[in-house]
Amino acid sequence: MITVRPSSDRGTANFGWLDSRHTFSFGNYYDPRHMGFASLRVINEDKVTPGQGFSTHGHRDMEIISYVLEGELAHKDSIGNGSVIRPGDVQRMSAGTGILHSEYNASDTNPVHFLQIWVLPGENGIEPGYEQTYFAPEDKAGTLRLVGSRDGRDGSVTIHQDVNLYATRLNPEQSVTHTLDAGRVAWIHVARGTVNLDGHDLTAGDGAAVSETTTLTLTGTSDDTEVLLFDMAA
Repeated sequence: MITVRPSSDRGTANFGWLDSRHTFSFGNYYDPRHMGFASLRVINEDKVTPGQGFSTHGHRDMEIISYVLEGELAHKDSIGNGSVIRPGDVQRMSAGTGILHSEYNASDTNPVHFLQIWVLPGENGIEPGYEQTYFAPEDKAGTLRLVGSRDGRDGSVTIHQDVNLYATRLNPEQSVTHTLDAGRVAWIHVARGTVNLDGHDLTAGDGAAVSETTTLTLTGTSDDTEVLLFDMAA
């Protein structure tokens, strides 16, 4: 079963410096029908103007993933990390017992466009942590590249939850197929471009919940389509 979550139905927030789209309830946007999916709690598509960003604030007991599509995102946190996240980078921050951090557009001239993803941890109260890994575009071209997993296998970042996060880049008529094991579900998020998911045409910002399904196939329908696939325990 596939249930599409159209981009146009997402929650919105615009503060001038920040233009955000919320796949699930977040901040002032609340919809009891869209509180998350399995362990996936937040997918925010954020665009931040040059030189602006999120000042220091705190989190607890959440796995937070940043995935930059365009521009540069500067990160600092209370456990001593400071970095710039660029397209191709996947950053995982485990909030655990508590962490403070800030995120700013690293450029004074260009906007930054990124996805902020929250996953509920498998266990609360873990030690806060940070990890950042680069995945080249060619490593995701025409294949599902594992970029996040519970055990950090294949060079993926470690997510403290039973979730496998894949990224793919597809051109027209390129396809990838994924098998869901028993008791597993998937969430698809189209980061850019357009794709066909088993007969459903999706465009940038669209999401889709997949359940009670053994295999799913994604076929690119535009140049340089980029898609994230979350394979999770139901």
